[in-house]
Amino acid sequence: MITDVWKYRGKSSTFLKSHPEIDIQLTIDYGLTDVVSERFDAGVRLGGEMDKDMIAIRIGPDIPMAIVGSPDYFSRRSVPTSVSQLIDHQAINLYLPTSGTANRWRLIRGGREVRVRMEGQLLLNTIDLIIDAAIDGHGLAYLPYDQVERAIKEKKLIRVLDKFTPDLPGYHLYYPHRRHAGSAFSLFIDRLKYKGAV
Repeated sequence: MITDVWKYRGKSSTFLKSHPEIDIQLTIDYGLTDVVSERFDAGVRLGGEMDKDMIAIRIGPDIPMAIVGSPDYFSRRSVPTSVSQLIDHQAINLYLPTSGTANRWRLIRGGREVRVRMEGQLLLNTIDLIIDAAIDGHGLAYLPYDQVERAIKEKKLIRVLDKFTPDLPGYHLYYPHRRHAGSAFSLFIDRLKYKGAV
């Protein structure tokens, strides 16, 4: 789930200005694209989602998640106070093209992290569509907090179950072990590498 690849544009933009001889092709999708068969130099995924034969370089911090619903939705449904109560709710899910299914929600239940498949009428393929559907009262959405923070502050969305939504491991740039990292690629990796909290 890439939330906002342009978060890294500052680093990329500075890099490109410093190295006009280097070209970058960027392709964005929510699938688990095989970077080897698709002939990409590298990919970006959440930590822990790479194959074991990949080298992974952390490029971002952990990602706080949020479960949100609109005031309209909660006027018709009770506010959940436990993970088990989610069964009584409609979910607005993110469609993952590689698997052809919905993204599972990572939650804390009984003191441990679990992945829950939520049911709902809507299966959408962009975060913006999910936010709009949540604001319109179609159900609960599970999204990166930074994507819904403004809507929460504007009281268009209400955050629930925040104690049960663990942070996702940050994004990592990954590439095959057998790929020779040329000087341009090595420079780019060094520029994107996460240096900790700023």
